[in-house]
Amino acid sequence: MVFSSLEFLFLYFPIVLLAYFLTPLKWRNITLFAVSLLFYGWGEPLYVFLMLATITADYIFGLLVGKYRESNRQKAKIWLIIAVIFNLGILGFFKYANFTLDTVAALTGIKVPQINVTLPIGISFYTFQALSYVIDVYRLDANMQKSYTAFGTYVTLFPQLIAGPIVRYQDVDDQLRSRTHSRALFASGVRTFMAGMAKKILLANAAGEIWSRISSAPETTVAAAWLGIIMYTFQIYFDFSGYSDMAIGLGKMMGFSFRENFYYPYIADSVTDFWRRWHISLSTWFREYVYIPLGGNRRGKARQVLNLLAVWAFTGLWHGASWNFVLWGLYYFLLLVLEKNFLLKFLAKLPKFVSHIYTLAAVVFGWWLFVFEDFSAGLTYLASMFGGGNSVGIINAGGAWDILTSLVLLVILAVASTPYPRKLFYHLWEKHDAPMRAMSAVLCMAGFVLCIAYLVNSSYNPFLYFRF
Repeated sequence: MVFSSLEFLFLYFPIVLLAYFLTPLKWRNITLFAVSLLFYGWGEPLYVFLMLATITADYIFGLLVGKYRESNRQKAKIWLIIAVIFNLGILGFFKYANFTLDTVAALTGIKVPQINVTLPIGISFYTFQALSYVIDVYRLDANMQKSYTAFGTYVTLFPQLIAGPIVRYQDVDDQLRSRTHSRALFASGVRTFMAGMAKKILLANAAGEIWSRISSAPETTVAAAWLGIIMYTFQIYFDFSGYSDMAIGLGKMMGFSFRENFYYPYIADSVTDFWRRWHISLSTWFREYVYIPLGGNRRGKARQVLNLLAVWAFTGLWHGASWNFVLWGLYYFLLLVLEKNFLLKFLAKLPKFVSHIYTLAAVVFGWWLFVFEDFSAGLTYLASMFGGGNSVGIINAGGAWDILTSLVLLVILAVASTPYPRKLFYHLWEKHDAPMRAMSAVLCMAGFVLCIAYLVNSSYNPFLYFRF
């Protein structure tokens, strides 16, 4: 079940809200734990047991690490290592077993039968989240959680269960024990949810339909190929950031405060800046639990490069068991190393718009690497962007029509990728509080109606990060 579905909007969430606010405060974690398991089990009932096994194991690991973290660090470290092996072992089996077998077969020529297993939805997100808790307990960064229900609620909390943002335990520890509910916070949650829903359904889906049509066409033009990859660039941003906004909004409605996961990445003026703004919770996770423990930049340039290589190889693999994701990660590793060593100093001397164009070009090429798991299809599409591949010229009547009919959407996507609409809204809010409250309610209702009309009228409603 995804947030942008009629089942969630008209069945699951209204019932959950009613049950949640009818439950006494001290029992609300139990209610959230139960409805979150139901949410996950809606699509994959058998894998609920895998999730419960992960929760139970990490709850016990947390107790054991917490028991010894001050009195016997060596024992605490042993239990931490066991927790890491357990969590990464489960993630590795379900996500990378067949990828590993395929790679071995390709290298050796020995055919190995594939394991008949499907990838549990959101396993990358909830595994990293549960593992970060045990690590934080070991590092004395988080309190040991003695309540199984509270810990289970943290891992399964349905707003961010299947697609993040990845929430560190220390950030919600106090909220799991006691949280504030207010009309103002609930209203803010509704606004955030509706903004995310509009980004996902009205913008991401509209861009995605154009990308899907162009990328699946037997032949294309140079102009159409560029239009397609630009539309995918917008689709993946509004799809994922919209879903993150919906998660943050749902959290607010129930008293939780999650950190922003995207901060206008397409206004970045370097790749380094882009990754400070894109999928912030994942970047933070890899920095805190991989890069810094490996030594970060504290052990010289050569070691820093090796640490970055490890982080970006893992980042690529985290996104999927396919070599294009590995190449995507290594591509960003190379760009970031170049920027850290000399490119940022060079860019600082150039006008802002030049560094911005460089960044956007790098990001668009990165999304080309990301989207094509089939290397042959990817190379053909890339060639089409420059007049080769299945290109039939620079532009034709059909391509010109596509571009003309997409111009308004492109302008809306470009403007919506900047902070200016949000700044304008809050500027007006500060000056005209009461009218803006009424206007925001009208905008939310209008956005909701438009989104529902789209969902009813169209069968195109993918969620790109659902598989991760």
